[in-house]
Amino acid sequence: MRRLRNVKIVATLGPASSDYDTIRALFEAGADVFRLNMSHGTHDEQKARYDIIRQIEVDTGRPIAVLADLQGPKLRVGTFAAGAAELEEGVTFRFDLDTTEGDSHRVCLPHPEIFAALEPGARLLVNDGKIRMRVETCGPDFAECIVTTGGTISNRKGVNVPDVVLPLAALSEKDRRDLEFACDLGVDWLALSFVQRPEDVLEARELARGRAAILSKIEKPAAERAFNEILAVSDGVMVARGDLGVELPVESVPPIQKRLVRKCRSAGKPVIVATQMLESMIESPVPTRAEVSDVATAIYEGADAVMLSAESAAGRYPIEAVKTMNAVARSVESDKTYHEIIEASRNIDRKTIADGIVAAAREIAESTDIAAICCYTQTGKTVSLIARERPRVPIVALSPLQETLRRMCLYWGVHCVHSEVVDRFKMAVVNAARAARDFGFADETQQIVVIAGVPFNVQGTTNILRVAPCDERLIFRTDPE
Repeated sequence: MRRLRNVKIVATLGPASSDYDTIRALFEAGADVFRLNMSHGTHDEQKARYDIIRQIEVDTGRPIAVLADLQGPKLRVGTFAAGAAELEEGVTFRFDLDTTEGDSHRVCLPHPEIFAALEPGARLLVNDGKIRMRVETCGPDFAECIVTTGGTISNRKGVNVPDVVLPLAALSEKDRRDLEFACDLGVDWLALSFVQRPEDVLEARELARGRAAILSKIEKPAAERAFNEILAVSDGVMVARGDLGVELPVESVPPIQKRLVRKCRSAGKPVIVATQMLESMIESPVPTRAEVSDVATAIYEGADAVMLSAESAAGRYPIEAVKTMNAVARSVESDKTYHEIIEASRNIDRKTIADGIVAAAREIAESTDIAAICCYTQTGKTVSLIARERPRVPIVALSPLQETLRRMCLYWGVHCVHSEVVDRFKMAVVNAARAARDFGFADETQQIVVIAGVPFNVQGTTNILRVAPCDERLIFRTDPE
């Protein structure tokens, strides 16, 4: 099952997509990665979805990546005696640690770490920013605020604090339980919510112990400011525009998205653009024109993947949403302007032998009659470098390791193929030629570029490139030993 596009599609599973037939239909419509949102559902429900994904993997013979998205620390107000209160602009409102039910003058905010970090002038945003306040005075157990944007505040609404770095661990106790469960389950990627600093990523990496790759969600101003350091210790990034658009002016999100996508590409690390991409398709079988343009923009920018959230998890038209993303991607990638933009934005600092080899592979493939670039890999690192180059020809990644193949399903333009263990470069070339033919990337009259490392099965040894025929009889004839 060959995708006729390079950008990958991430589909979130939920109540609308929990049975075998629906998940299989999502995969066949174009989903490459399935997201398990740990904020919703029980462990038993998530395991049932995971087991279905792995059964589909067996039934189709194609590797599929699974991304477990951890909830992260949730900051919420307490409860109100009347269930809610109406706040008018200009009035004073108090947050404190008193657990007594609130009213129109005060409410409990059961997070002393917020009060420890607040300063006069800092903003507090409630209910996704619909209610906005400015801190006038504060102490270790209270904050007196002026309401700058009024509205209805009700029980347990979320609170955002955009102007300070909170002394909060990125992983709550729930997150730690969910992380261990997800790793034991066998997920391929772990997404960390509300990352603020590189130490948050390192903590999760230590707990994961190599069982899953770590993807940092950028949704706080502090993460955007420390992005270079966070990227350096992450395996991938998600530009989570929902909370980012709450804590920052909405007009600042598009340029931030563009900058982060380019930095990820330059580093050779996959980046997902997420949140509200086709949100109207939760209720409608067709998206708005603006949503289609939003998806297209992310693809033109060179994102590795675009993501569906509630559209596929709880919407009425999950399969149609995936089909729409697939159609938009194919349309954009067939546009001559797309290739011009991608190639003009290729800004890569090449320092290693592997960097040089993958750059040479792209140059050879694009300047001669080459059908595909094939790479034999143990860890997927070299394949990520090829994807960073954004070549005009398909990328075929071969590995004997199922976990490597699954993780690479998130990489731009990569078609993953299971291969036997090889100990000679000639057999790697033969396997690459067979895979290119079997999956329709080339026929026996064409040539491919093959990249590998010698000695085999040793990490970080990418050191060889060969232009080879797809006819394996010619391979044996020219390289008989």
